[in-house]
Amino acid sequence: MERWMRVPFWSGVATLVAGSVVGGVMMLAPSGTAATGQRAVPECTKTNLSAKYRGGDAAMSHVYGRIVLRNISEESCFVKGYGGLSYVGGGNGTQVGAAADRTPSATPKVILEPGDKVRSAIVETSYAPYPRKQCRPTKVDGFRVYVPDETRSIYIEHPTTGCANPKVHLLEHKAYH
Repeated sequence: MERWMRVPFWSGVATLVAGSVVGGVMMLAPSGTAATGQRAVPECTKTNLSAKYRGGDAAMSHVYGRIVLRNISEESCFVKGYGGLSYVGGGNGTQVGAAADRTPSATPKVILEPGDKVRSAIVETSYAPYPRKQCRPTKVDGFRVYVPDETRSIYIEHPTTGCANPKVHLLEHKAYH
């Protein structure tokens, strides 16, 4: 054997151990899933989760809160990244103003066992500092929340006032963690 072909024994053992997961079998997960044990965990959908708003502190025309998603299914699933968030009103789910801006944040893949929760920090800016003509104050019924990679939304009641002008951005949110 040529000198350049020799691999130290411990290096080969470390590679074998690092590549093994369960019972010496390498677990590969297809795109959109995470491997746990011997089965792939699917991405959470609207049907797996419930959503609630938890209000928080207020300061200088801002309210700091969070959207909480809870796994209400009997199976594990994962959430990764940003969802969607906007105000809705008119008693019929019509979007009020601009959708939430995404605040840069880490986007970890979080596996939710049944009953587990993830949170997205949000900031609501008051409509009051904006001129009425620019803002066009409008009654808000609540939030429209999209789970990451989902096209169907969840409604959360949250009466407030927003701006009908889509150029006025009153909402910001972070990725779920």
